[in-house]
This record gives sequence, C-alpha cells and structure tokens, in this order.
Amino acid sequence: MKTGLVQYNPVWEDKAANQEKLCRLFFNNKREEKLLIFPEMTLTGFTMNAAAFAEALNGESFEFFARLAVQNEAHILAGIIEEKEGKFYNSLIHVNTLGKLENVYRKIHPFSFSSEDKNYTRGTETVVTNIEGWNAGLSICYDLRFPELYRQYGKKKVELIVVIASWPVARIEHWKALLKARAIENQCYVAGVNRVGNDIKLRYNGFSSIYDPMGSEVITSEDKEIILSADISIDNVKELQAKLPFLDDIYLI
Repeated sequence: MKTGLVQYNPVWEDKAANQEKLCRLFFNNKREEKLLIFPEMTLTGFTMNAAAFAEALNGESFEFFARLAVQNEAHILAGIIEEKEGKFYNSLIHVNTLGKLENVYRKIHPFSFSSEDKNYTRGTETVVTNIEGWNAGLSICYDLRFPELYRQYGKKKVELIVVIASWPVARIEHWKALLKARAIENQCYVAGVNRVGNDIKLRYNGFSSIYDPMGSEVITSEDKEIILSADISIDNVKELQAKLPFLDDIYLI
C-alpha cells in the first residue's frame, strides 16, 4: 500500500491558513498514495486553548479532510481538537476514500508535562481501523512512551501502527528509538508523522518515518515540509509473524 506522510509546519492556531497551506502542498493534484497521514492537531498546532478550537466530529476540520480524501481517493488519518458532550479531546480521525468518517481515536495519554491533562479529557479505548485490508492501530504523540498500549495492538496482530505527533527537537532521539522499538516488538510497520517548524514555545524537526516489521527504516525526512511516500507490504508482516511467532508468547496482556 502506497503511504504518504505529510510533514509540514502549521501556522499557530489558524485553521484557515493551514487549510490553504496544505492545499498548496498538494498543489490540488491527485496523489497516488492510498493512505495519507498528517501530524497531531493538524490544523492548529499543539495548542492548549482547546475551547477556542474544539469542534464536533462533523465540523470544519472533518469537512476539509473529507474533501481531500475524495479528491485524492485516499484514506486520511489526521488530528483534530474534538468537542463531545462538553469535553475536549485530542483526537485522530480516519476518513475513508468516500469522505466518510470511519473511526476516531482519542489520545489515551495526555502530556501532563505541558498541562494537556488539564485542558483535554483522556481517551479510554484503543482503536484498530481497517485501511485497504490493513488493520491499523492508532495513537498520538506521548502515547509512544507507553508500550503497554502498543502491546495490545501487537496482541491483535495489527499490520500497521500509526503515531501522529508534535514531538520537539529536544527529545527527537527518543522519537526515533521508540518508533523503531514499537515496530520490532510488535512485528509490524510503524508510521510516525511529526511536524516541523516552531510554535510559541518549541522547535520541531520532523523525522517523520516508517519502520518495517524488522525495525529497518523505510523512509524518513528531517526538517523540511514534504510529503514522504513509500510502499509497504502486508505480506511482509504476515510472513514475519508466521515465521517468527513471537506475538503468540505474550502472556501479561
């Protein structure tokens, strides 16, 4: 499955400007990828001003990504700030090729170091979504530090794990090491999409990457706005999991 990682520098807290920026990045041309993945809080940056930018699942951000999905005949995974029953969530939406909402994952581990836990409600459920026959486990940024989440995906023998993020330069070596570790221990592809540029506090240098089920780096890019594209093979995952059935020996999950 041809997969695109959309690494870009969002304008701080400006949904309209970021929609325009992404349209320019795509040049209004149809992409070849069947899956396009965007960073955490795609259209706002990692803001704690949840009340000002939260919206329903069928709101402005969804409508934008739905149009993009239809235009490119691709599945889209993107980050939004969701309002549900008076609560705010850092969420990841899956929009299918017809522009329909397929699934939503709400971040289970808010980043308490930046007071995300005080501004957003934590999610409570893991989410596996189907993309062109692939079972993909969904996650967001700080989740990456908690392997117990990903072992649940490993137990289900997903073929792909997705991490959308706003992961700063200061800890980028952790990002790279943890993405690779999640791929090795769960014997699947891991796609991590990080932003670049600066927000009001931090600098980001991307390193959006795909790692294969053996932990080899398939593709990565540092510090530039780019749509990274790579082919990933579901057969590689199934063959490895059959040849080395380590996932059958998980006992504590």
